Amino acid sequence: MARPAQVLGASHFFKDMTMALDRWIALAILSISLIYGYTAFFTMDALLPPFMKFNPVWPSTFPKVLSVLAVVTSLVIVLGIEKAPPSDKTPDIDYRRLGEYQLIPALALLAMMVAYALLLRPLGFLASTFLFLSLSSLILGERRYVIIVLASSIAAGGIWYLVEQVLGIFLRPWPLFIVGG
Repeated sequence: MARPAQVLGASHFFKDMTMALDRWIALAILSISLIYGYTAFFTMDALLPPFMKFNPVWPSTFPKVLSVLAVVTSLVIVLGIEKAPPSDKTPDIDYRRLGEYQLIPALALLAMMVAYALLLRPLGFLASTFLFLSLSSLILGERRYVIIVLASSIAAGGIWYLVEQVLGIFLRPWPLFIVGG
């Protein structure tokens, strides 16, 4: 007599239910994006002062757009929607071969992001952004030092100018020990 699981083909059903690592990551990003989107759509706008509610662009506009794009992108990955036929499918990320991927540069970039966030106030925007971009370029393999210095300087100065002068948002450009306080 056959067991009910064999009759229903339970092992085949559960075999198809497994997801690749990229889909699990997309599912985690989808969860975070939904929470971020809920915050952007429902809680951020309630805190606005009355005079700002008539502006065409609110402080929550970019978070709303970002959350919608992240939800759509992660849904495409989780649901497996793709334009290419299955025969042309690129291989998924294999968690069993994790050692073959370049984990050290990826983890170093994550550490650099944390260090950038922590050093933004004490070092000032210009110095911390320049250091972050320069060191990140070195981690990613760029070895033309003139290009690194030039690109990092232009990016840090350009972003500071846009935020400070164009948008009118104060962004401390210099370290605390220079300006005091």
